[in-house]
Amino acid sequence: MRWSLMLAAAAGLVGNKTNAQGVLIPVPCPRCVGPALTRIVRTSSAVRATLADQVLRYEVDETFANRGGGLGEVGYYFPLPANAAFEDLRLSINGEMVAGEVMNADQARGIYEEIVRRRRDPALVEWMGQGLLHARIFPIGPGEEKRVVVRFQSVVSREGDAVRVDYRRSAPAPSFVGQMPNAYDVEGGESSFSLSYPAGAGYGEPYSPTHALVVRTNGDTRTVGVDGAARDITILLPVTRSREPAISVLTNAPSGERGYALITIAPPALLPQPLPRDVTFVVDVSGSMSGGKIAQARNAGKALLASLGPRDRFRLIDFDTDVRSFRDGFSEATSVNVEAADRYLDALEAHGSTNIEGALRTALGNAPGSDAAAGGDRVSLVLFLTDGEPTVGEQDPQALSRLASAMRGTRHIFTFGLGADVNAALLEQLALQGKGTASFVRPEENIERAVSVVASRLRDPVLTDIHVEADGVTLSRVMPNAVPDLFAGQSIVLLGRYQGSGRATIRVSGRSAHGAATWTHAANFPERSSDNAFIPRLWATQRIGWLSAQRHAQGASPEVDAEIKELGERYGIPTELTSYLVREPMVATVGGRMQPLPAVAATGAMRLNEAVVRSQATAQEQRFEQARQATAMRASKSLAAADSVMDTAASGRASAATMRRAANRMFDRQSDASAWVDRGYKDGMRRIRIQAYSAAYFEVLNAMPELRDAFALGDHVIVAGRAVAIEVTTDADAATTLAAADRTALRENW
Repeated sequence: MRWSLMLAAAAGLVGNKTNAQGVLIPVPCPRCVGPALTRIVRTSSAVRATLADQVLRYEVDETFANRGGGLGEVGYYFPLPANAAFEDLRLSINGEMVAGEVMNADQARGIYEEIVRRRRDPALVEWMGQGLLHARIFPIGPGEEKRVVVRFQSVVSREGDAVRVDYRRSAPAPSFVGQMPNAYDVEGGESSFSLSYPAGAGYGEPYSPTHALVVRTNGDTRTVGVDGAARDITILLPVTRSREPAISVLTNAPSGERGYALITIAPPALLPQPLPRDVTFVVDVSGSMSGGKIAQARNAGKALLASLGPRDRFRLIDFDTDVRSFRDGFSEATSVNVEAADRYLDALEAHGSTNIEGALRTALGNAPGSDAAAGGDRVSLVLFLTDGEPTVGEQDPQALSRLASAMRGTRHIFTFGLGADVNAALLEQLALQGKGTASFVRPEENIERAVSVVASRLRDPVLTDIHVEADGVTLSRVMPNAVPDLFAGQSIVLLGRYQGSGRATIRVSGRSAHGAATWTHAANFPERSSDNAFIPRLWATQRIGWLSAQRHAQGASPEVDAEIKELGERYGIPTELTSYLVREPMVATVGGRMQPLPAVAATGAMRLNEAVVRSQATAQEQRFEQARQATAMRASKSLAAADSVMDTAASGRASAATMRRAANRMFDRQSDASAWVDRGYKDGMRRIRIQAYSAAYFEVLNAMPELRDAFALGDHVIVAGRAVAIEVTTDADAATTLAAADRTALRENW
């Protein structure tokens, strides 16, 4: 057994602050027989990071098994962060700890490039500029397992008022590895990442833009686990102080366009007395709510009442043909009043028609004793639940929306649509204008849970009527378009575009229990940066959700439709106007060869997602599913949530063999399967052709590291810039070194 540690730490190499998980690469092995080289797989992978005293201690524990019929040999490569504490690093194979050697930067770079050339493994390019741990694992007999444990330390980094923890799972296995699965798609085992830190260390609620988090506290230790398969893991821990919030800013700035920003606002650890609330629960009890629906509505109302604090007040309004109230005005949330309200809910029965106009007028009118409409010191929330279309009174959704907009004052409206018979556009518009959210659930789903989740998030308001501005750069298209209120134990996540660069000040202003409040934070907005490549797709997901809601409420328009299509195609996001299948031609067998069928043009302003069309759902069910999708997109705050929406919406997505996403670019496979072509490429665009794994190839990657994911697609890739494209190819006539004119073109036109 032998291994070496290669450290590339200087002389023009591109750094990357993200760690990367190890990858297996087969080694030529004269003693190996049968299919062993293609059947060595990762069976488990556990990454544990521990944060203490500003130092992150990593332990990467992985096992590999030989599923083939003979001996196998592989090379294990593990990239190290630039600031790793190498003196504490050890590699353990089957319990044996071994030491290594350090090479200088020139030697390491030569080995990097030679590995890439020989192995045809573009994924290794991810590691240019970092240390590289290499271990040869031999032999692995049929059915045998080997265990590798890597331990190292690094100093934690700060991102504004938050501690940032990054980890990069390894890239998909290169094509020559055959049947070896992706490194983070573990065969027959688990792949996990966890971060542990002292519970009393003064950190706020963790947030991840890449994954859903599972947070547990056990004694003095808090552990954060990730849920989702996104390759890049990023976790932010707000560094809260006694009476100050934590604000962090992540940026991504592609060349030739406005940058992207993700702004996280977390409340202070020690809160002043929160604002009291006036909570109104409006529930539809028309005839269609009979049976299980009315029982769920009663339970949802009780869960809402249970979330009230001693300074809160509440109203209960039920409606069918007529509108009734528990009491004329607001009731204090005393135990006596809450028990009486529970009995009122128990007595509700379903009958009659659906008078949404009357319910809105009662809920949004000035109830006796209410000062919220006049801008008092209470937060006013309205939760509106219905399962149908309006059938009594005003029935025009636009007129009802205008009525609610004129009457709501400072109230925040949260709507809940139960079943496909609801007017989804109306509920979306009420929530959008009311600075709330819309939730859509099917009758077999749990409306009680949906209301309870929203109610639990609306406890202890810290800052309301929030405005976010930037001095030094210009923010635009900020999502969500109406900044939500900030509640204790939660964070606000904003995604937007920015113009300008350099130092800027983020200003957050709003209303607190002690009057007007303003928080500021200084941040750097780079002119160009490939960091945080997940931000553009997250922003596009929320932007599409907002545009779709506007489209449902106000009807289709050429401008909105064009933007939805452009964002969907550019970022690979299924929408009601685009899907993963829209760009993929259907094929048929003609004379023994696969031939494309003529494209079928979409008709009508409401072309639907292929998955919905195939289900042959009714028009109303289609609108309901589109509203659910748009709502989920607007709520997506992590790639895990965004991908979940996309997976549901794109059940008929194209095969991975014909379409790929690389960072924030979408690529299509040409019909002759010869090249992956960037969807941003236009006919007639100047093309600079470079030979794969040549000096020109590495020069481009050193100058533009954001292209690594694109180049890792294979040996023939066309990537588009603003006015020039790069073609990577194995053709002998492609350039192996960059000419001066090509460098100028890339510098000025990319």
